[in-house]
Amino acid sequence: MKYNTIIKIKGRKISIEDPVYFIADIASNHDGNLDRAIKLIKLAKKSGADAVKFQHFKAEQIVSDFGFSHLNAKIGHQSQWEKSVFETYKAYECPREWTIVLADTARNAGIDLLTTPYDFEAVDLFKDIIPAFKVGSGDITWTEFLDYIAQQGKPVLLATGASTMEDVERAVSILLKYNPDIALLQCNTNYTGKRENLRYLNLNVIKAYSKRFPGMVLGLSDHTPGYSSILGAVSLGARIIEKHFTDDNNWIGPDHLFSMNPESWKSMVESTRDLEVSLGSGIKIVEENESETLIIQRRCIRAAHELKAGSRLKRSDLKILRPCPPNAAQPYDIDLVIGKKIKTHKPQGEDISLSDLE
Repeated sequence: MKYNTIIKIKGRKISIEDPVYFIADIASNHDGNLDRAIKLIKLAKKSGADAVKFQHFKAEQIVSDFGFSHLNAKIGHQSQWEKSVFETYKAYECPREWTIVLADTARNAGIDLLTTPYDFEAVDLFKDIIPAFKVGSGDITWTEFLDYIAQQGKPVLLATGASTMEDVERAVSILLKYNPDIALLQCNTNYTGKRENLRYLNLNVIKAYSKRFPGMVLGLSDHTPGYSSILGAVSLGARIIEKHFTDDNNWIGPDHLFSMNPESWKSMVESTRDLEVSLGSGIKIVEENESETLIIQRRCIRAAHELKAGSRLKRSDLKILRPCPPNAAQPYDIDLVIGKKIKTHKPQGEDISLSDLE
């Protein structure tokens, strides 16, 4: 498989060597109100997001009213919805006549606009507007749809919740027929917002992806509370982070409960930026800011008592004490010091260097 280890979204490089790219998924949190959608775009930018994302579905193109109405009961997070599944999707569609306004608002705010399309019409509508497509986990097996998205020549961010490695490999192979710019996002598709879902997040899949697809851009699409999962994912190599975003978690709607708000989003971004700085190069060295503590915390070989020039040194003549100035004999040099004659007088406590010895 040939794929790019660096992808670009509107010129922004994303790779294991680059800062995390944060996507604020507004999803259905616009609540069918254009003014709220505009407000959330601007708030996401102020909160530190690199992109805002909407979900473009039409109820009749994503769910079967017959199918859901004939299930024995609503399942998972949908069990909390007051209306039927079809009615809820219908109520929270993102109207496609908003497209130009959303694009203009994002551009003026200086934030990227992305979408998760759920039908071919949505792909066609946005292919010349957005810099990348997100594919939701539920469509990882819709191979003809993946094939079509890949042909649009945009980076594809593929969420991989509720799937096996076989599902992922199948989807990746289809995308790569046309498009080398792919990012894999680990995901758990339980949207109940319960803390217990952390046990199912399985962040170590990110390590598995890095072995199966070395160098591929990886990320996390997350719906668990808080952002401890984000810090863990970034430590494991995730460089794209997607979380739902709202201005108020108390709003009524399918996505508000488990979304981040401006305050928690800012905290997440700031903590992640701190983490990025702290991860470093991975090369173990004495760091620049340790140059002084190297002296005051390390020990060296010192005179246990006054030593006269010409004395042959015994172990009892030596002590291992802090500090350790430059050129002092290191504790691991003890066998090189014992039995040697010292050329110069040493008062008690003075450090001994190898150049002091005959």
